[in-house]
Amino acid sequence: MADAKPGLRKPVFTKVDQLRPGTNGHTLTVKVVDAKMVMQKKRPDGPQVRQMRIAECLVGDETGMIIFTARNEQVDLMKPGATLILRNAKIDMFKGSMRLAVDKWGRIEATDPADFAVKEDNNLSLVEYELVNVIEE
Repeated sequence: MADAKPGLRKPVFTKVDQLRPGTNGHTLTVKVVDAKMVMQKKRPDGPQVRQMRIAECLVGDETGMIIFTARNEQVDLMKPGATLILRNAKIDMFKGSMRLAVDKWGRIEATDPADFAVKEDNNLSLVEYELVNVIEE
């Protein structure tokens, strides 16, 4: 029993309409609808000067769409029409709306083109949330 390795868990794929504020660990298959560069600047980082890039990309599946914040080398994968698998993605809140992001603990993989059409009339990033503190007595 001591030499048995723990098995890897199979990923549970989430749909865009199941995403909620403040959650993480999502694995999704999405199509890129649109990509827009938001920030591109050089930053001194040791002997070489690295470039910092941030793009806001509209991604979605057959249940809805959400804005994905792509950073640095992630921006190169965000071509409109590309199908991607986002592993260990998290929901960030920005000005009261949800944004999907993959940090250093996650991964973005290009995959075969998906056979679904993106549901463009359900954009989760357009829903505004408000933080409410609940006091229990």
